[in-house]
Amino acid sequence: MELTIRPATPTERLFAYEQSMRLAERCGNPGHLWGELDNTGTVFLNSWETCVRSQNTPEFKAEFNTVLDMLRFDERYGGILKNRASMIVYCLDHSQGRFRNGYEYAFRADTQDYSYLIRCIPQGDDNHVYIYPYRRDCLDRHMKQAEKGICFTTLDGKEKFRIPDGDMVRIITSEGGHFDRMARYVDESHAEIGGSLYHAREFAEWMEQSGSQVIPMRSTLPDKCYNVLPNSDEIIIVRKGESGYYHTDKYGHDRAHAQAIVDECNAQLNVTKAQAAAMLAGSMFGWHIPAADPKDYDDQGKPIKPKRHDRGDTR
Repeated sequence: MELTIRPATPTERLFAYEQSMRLAERCGNPGHLWGELDNTGTVFLNSWETCVRSQNTPEFKAEFNTVLDMLRFDERYGGILKNRASMIVYCLDHSQGRFRNGYEYAFRADTQDYSYLIRCIPQGDDNHVYIYPYRRDCLDRHMKQAEKGICFTTLDGKEKFRIPDGDMVRIITSEGGHFDRMARYVDESHAEIGGSLYHAREFAEWMEQSGSQVIPMRSTLPDKCYNVLPNSDEIIIVRKGESGYYHTDKYGHDRAHAQAIVDECNAQLNVTKAQAAAMLAGSMFGWHIPAADPKDYDDQGKPIKPKRHDRGDTR
């Protein structure tokens, strides 16, 4: 049996965790395994939980056992599950799989029929690995469809904004409180918000009836950044999802000097000029507008003009 393994993409990392039953069924997920490694390779304590029973076939079980043996004992796969020390070395050697501030690593292993999303926690005290198998064709088809993003609409069906699968939204209540929830793509019209299934229009009706509003908490934006107040040279702090700004004790001699200070502060936070521009627009005009998305700015934080389509000679 051929097996290939590589670091998981950011989108694939979403599937290195337990899915809802509806997503598990769409992606052909038989269940998942979690396990604990020792430092010698002689002990691999593991447990299995079945999810979609119809996918947990004898053929799958036979392949899964073979894949586990290959990941544990076949040196072609770097000994990723040989023991804890070997896992640490493998993760460090394949740092592209690192996420969650380096605490976890995710990898995708493929056979002809199945894909295995492997989440490693080499420094964990208890479970060090989680493995989520999927029917390869089902998983790839769902991820391809999810590239459209999750659409949030008005009551009359007009698009308000669109976010990638797995991004967060903030629901602001009529009392002024708020709570953040993950959004997962189900199909073109449905999404899971905080684990509950909604049709796009049904969710819009809930917002209307409750007097709430929903805004995107784009993962492409930082939690905070520095900016120059548009009508003065004051240096301010803007926080994602919040209207207005916070004062600082930083000032420039003039606007150019203030901007230079802002650029330096943002560089220390790894915030790009495009992100800073989008953050300022969101804090001033609303986080749902296109101007609050950093993809609509160039490297210098200038708005990207829409491309003009050539309609031909109309003379």
